[in-house]
Amino acid sequence: MTNTELIAALRDADAVQFGEFELSHGGTSDYYVDKYLFETDPRCLKLIAEAFADLVEDDEKLAGVALGAVPLVAATAVETEKPYVIARKKAKEYGTAKRIEGALEEGEEVVVLEDIATTGQSAVDAVEALRDAGAVVDRVIVVVDRQEGADELLAEHDIELQSLLTAEDLLADADN
Repeated sequence: MTNTELIAALRDADAVQFGEFELSHGGTSDYYVDKYLFETDPRCLKLIAEAFADLVEDDEKLAGVALGAVPLVAATAVETEKPYVIARKKAKEYGTAKRIEGALEEGEEVVVLEDIATTGQSAVDAVEALRDAGAVVDRVIVVVDRQEGADELLAEHDIELQSLLTAEDLLADADN
């Protein structure tokens, strides 16, 4: 898969939108990448899973951040035939009350898959939860890096950020 193919798929799914948008961290932007539109589009999901699979190491277990990255990590698990875990934002208050769902062994190497990185805080929170549960995590792979500080924040926590696309890639030649 090429960046061009993924960019075209995201645009075809109307996942790249222009206007004025409030972002989850409270800032605003003149463009928005609607993860729910690309994560529910079979073509996008397949391309993303294939691209993530190419970047996952043989000895890594997959992890996805709830809720947004669950379809991505599930599709990538099928593509790679690797098991995965889900990192919740906080432990649920019923049942097993876990923050990490799925089987995770102490010392397992885990790569976190995420949809969009803006500030990087949700990825850092997921990595810290996984580390607290005994995982070894030093890498997060995202579909889109908005290039708004995530790389720097993750580096402060000894985490490498890799992205399939950057905002620069996604917005190049955009007809907005």
